[in-house]
Amino acid sequence: MLPILDEYHLYLKLEKSLSNNTVEAYELDLLKLSSYLADIHIALEMGTTEILRDFIIEISSLGIHPRSQARILSSIKSFYHFLIYKNYRNDDPTELLESPKIGLRLPEVLTVSEINDIVKAIDLSKPEGQRNKAIVEVLYGSGLRVSELIGLQLSKLYINEGYMLVEGKGSKQRLVPLSPEAIEQIGYWKIDRNVLNIKKGQEDFLFLNRRGSKLTRAMIFTIVKDLAVIAGIHKNVSPHTFRHSFATHLLENGANLRAIQQLLGHESITTTELYTHIDVHFLRKTILECHPMNKGKA
Repeated sequence: MLPILDEYHLYLKLEKSLSNNTVEAYELDLLKLSSYLADIHIALEMGTTEILRDFIIEISSLGIHPRSQARILSSIKSFYHFLIYKNYRNDDPTELLESPKIGLRLPEVLTVSEINDIVKAIDLSKPEGQRNKAIVEVLYGSGLRVSELIGLQLSKLYINEGYMLVEGKGSKQRLVPLSPEAIEQIGYWKIDRNVLNIKKGQEDFLFLNRRGSKLTRAMIFTIVKDLAVIAGIHKNVSPHTFRHSFATHLLENGANLRAIQQLLGHESITTTELYTHIDVHFLRKTILECHPMNKGKA
């Protein structure tokens, strides 16, 4: 019989189909709880509501941000739900635990002008210049997550049709349109890519480093942040900023929220509603232009 944490790992990977990054985050959070319980000589699977509440109070007193507290609590709930699912427990000690109030945090949005400034900041004379331009165009042109971007494969690019097959959260695949500009920049990058000494097993990945290996999440973050600095943009820019800007600009130009949901790969429309930042001017414009009592008066 497998140790319970090994069984939980397989449950997250195989039954929940979570990504490696998500599984690692869950297990790191659980490690915090395990360490706390070990200090008071209680097995991880034997936690009670009172003890778990004390643990939440403990991490709160350490100054951990409410958003991180909420994530840790979510990981703990997942583990105890697993125990119930596998009949190791018949009660849920997390049922009465409340998440800390974190409010709605809206990510930064870049203007179209700022995105153009970032594109102009790319030095095409450098070996990685054309690759970086293609990366920015794909991030902003299709709204991909950074994990989806680094996992893009040549065999799943349907250039003639203008689509790519993307693997999102939980290994779920979806077809995402490629913008004409992204297609053009990918074509230029493939010329540079063809002269690389590509490492075995990396041949199908679209974006590679100079050593012929698949790019990492950290590298994409570095590329984006460095370009924002060169462009003189003082916002907190990350790859996620392009995804959010993509959704926001589509919405502000009249795109259907359901269509944006499909493009972003959200299971729930609620996630899309939280993800897209709508300012009061856009809301007013929508009412003036779309409500029948206002038509002709706007």
